Amino acid sequence: MTDSFKTVGRGPAYGRGMTPRLDAIGITTADLPASLAFYRRLGLGIPAGAESAPHVEVTLPGGGRLLWDTEDTVRSFDPGWSPPSGGDRLGLAFLCDSPAEVDAVYAELTGAGYRGHLKPWDAVWGQRYAVVLDPDGCAVSLFAAAG
Repeated sequence: MTDSFKTVGRGPAYGRGMTPRLDAIGITTADLPASLAFYRRLGLGIPAGAESAPHVEVTLPGGGRLLWDTEDTVRSFDPGWSPPSGGDRLGLAFLCDSPAEVDAVYAELTGAGYRGHLKPWDAVWGQRYAVVLDPDGCAVSLFAAAG
């Protein structure tokens, strides 16, 4: 592993009183049913019928949450809002159990018609790594420790 890829440790506020902690990641989607279908294929336990809701939340393993809102829902409380354009603003990363699982999940998603962005490869930082785009074009990384 090169120095430029070392993982940064805990920040200076770690362990002190009231430090905010990341609890949820929100996705604003143009097509809620398509987005939920993609993340169901990744194994998230999204409840049946969620496609008709204006807001959806799922608790992830480890306790964090992934949230979805439709563009119309966001506009209802922020009339001046417009969808982001140009470049990735958020990337989600899903840990797989093995390099073979990275390959299998990538193949399953791209085989189902989702766009591959980066085919599985053995990254210099010691992971099997791939990227698929969700229906809104958000980068979703799949990774596992290199075998």
